[in-house]
Amino acid sequence: MFFLKKFISYLILPPGVFVIAFLLIALLSKKGIVRKLSLISALALYLISTEPIKDALIYPLESEFKRANPKEAQAIVVLGGGVYNSGYLKSSSYKRLITAFLLHRETGLPIILSGGASIERIPEAKIMKQLLREFGVEEDMIYAEVKSRDTKENALYVKNLCKKIGCDTVLLVTSAFHMGRSMESFRKAGLKVLPYPTDFRFDGRYNLYSLFPKYSALYDSTIAIREHIGRLFYRMAY
Repeated sequence: MFFLKKFISYLILPPGVFVIAFLLIALLSKKGIVRKLSLISALALYLISTEPIKDALIYPLESEFKRANPKEAQAIVVLGGGVYNSGYLKSSSYKRLITAFLLHRETGLPIILSGGASIERIPEAKIMKQLLREFGVEEDMIYAEVKSRDTKENALYVKNLCKKIGCDTVLLVTSAFHMGRSMESFRKAGLKVLPYPTDFRFDGRYNLYSLFPKYSALYDSTIAIREHIGRLFYRMAY
């Protein structure tokens, strides 16, 4: 009964329902091109919605950097991972911020928050700073820049802030899938940067349910595909 309940839920909820819709279109369509496109769409959507394919996409991004020794840094830099216009951080931002808070509690290093309002109306760094104050971090241990709109600008604005506070070696905290592009940007900006990835998405262990299409796997696959494209763009443009 449990398996049947799970199986049905995967079929009637996105993305499973859309996979079925594409298959029905392919089955009912009389035009060859429509049938082929529908089958390709169904297969592609199904594959990137399964955990093994999601892992294959995200593992190369997450495995590139190991965590450095925090004691070698002079400050902790946290990159924003998104904020809702309601004023609440998105999950990636929370995970990055909690990691930085624990590192601060362990090392006593100051925290530099980086994140402006790119698409959202509220700067990410502003919300993160409010949370750190609620966690008990002293005001003079928090620095925030609220102008950056992307990873390249994160690096440039953090570099300027580091000059003001006399810091040249930073421990970079961001999602593991985002670490590669972040390290490239910070190094090109001229900062000595040590990686400290968090927010890992790789599973690595599978069962029968891993082959069912899931929204969580589709979401992570989308993040991985976007990051691969982003890294290619950064290398070409910068």
